[in-house]
Amino acid sequence: MKNRHFLCIAVVMIFTLVASFGYAADVTLTYPVKNEGHKGGDVTPTQAYQMVKEQANVFIVDVRSRPEYVLIGHPTIAYHVPVRFWTGKHTSKGYGMALNEHFSEDLRKRFNPVTDTLIFMCRSGGRSCDAVNLAAIEAQWPADKIYNMMGGFEGDKVKNKDSVFDGKRMLGGWKNEGLPWTYKVDPELAYPEAK
Repeated sequence: MKNRHFLCIAVVMIFTLVASFGYAADVTLTYPVKNEGHKGGDVTPTQAYQMVKEQANVFIVDVRSRPEYVLIGHPTIAYHVPVRFWTGKHTSKGYGMALNEHFSEDLRKRFNPVTDTLIFMCRSGGRSCDAVNLAAIEAQWPADKIYNMMGGFEGDKVKNKDSVFDGKRMLGGWKNEGLPWTYKVDPELAYPEAK
């Protein structure tokens, strides 16, 4: 009798587990574009990952600040070229950022606008739109070779006052989609130290 009871519970648990994986695989995330009208295209994190894996000369460029790159983590395959630097000065919106005056030059040192396609990624998709525009206008990157990664690394915030996740970045993004990421800093991919 005990064996039959145990077997019945095991079957129900296995069925529930299989069904939950099937449901999770069918979830489709929708991403808002943070800066409508930017140059270039838009891709989701999963689309970006597939492009890098399947096509030659496609690169993900993480445009977040150094502290974000190091302390929050980054895609294992992302090159780091900050579009803004963290200033350490407190502002009404948190800590300040200063534009990387050499952003276009930094891109051209690592990549070639004739052969390379760049997918720009930030925290949630705002600064990456700025990076796309700078690449197109200042670095003369062709619009068909630059993309904004919607959702960025961390995704959007949950907006539900009844949820314990209210205000937390849990909606989409590279990290929340379960794509490969790390805290480890690879000197070949990281932004060079100031000299």
